[in-house]
Amino acid sequence: MASYNSFILVFFIALSFSNMGISLAARSLLQTTQPAVPNLPAIPNLPKPTLPPLPTLPTLGNVPPLPTIPSLPLPKLPTTQPSLPKPSLPPLPSIPNIPTVPQTTLPPLPATSLPTLPSIPNIPTISFPSIPFLSPPPATSSP
Repeated sequence: MASYNSFILVFFIALSFSNMGISLAARSLLQTTQPAVPNLPAIPNLPKPTLPPLPTLPTLGNVPPLPTIPSLPLPKLPTTQPSLPKPSLPPLPSIPNIPTVPQTTLPPLPATSLPTLPSIPNIPTISFPSIPFLSPPPATSSP
């Protein structure tokens, strides 16, 4: 999104400089001498504030070492899978009979003929004379 916004900004700047009057005004502004810088009053030196000292961290003194984690024996995992009973499924339900729809016949369509399409007329081709100075020069070697 940022690149889209910068593209729009550059586009409007280029559009503004495409106007001749704006370009001449920008050039005249660049060629004129810059005005003298006015004398500004001096900035007074401000006193430096004194900060209180940082508090010190308390010492922990004599700290006992961290306890070690005892290594426990790993339990034995079974190597074979126990056999599970086979599930018995209930029988599938029977599909009820669907009533049939009576057959109907449609009346015959009336015999109509389509209108004939008009033929497309042929457009005559016009050959233009060749203009020597607009045609490309002849090739000096064949590819």
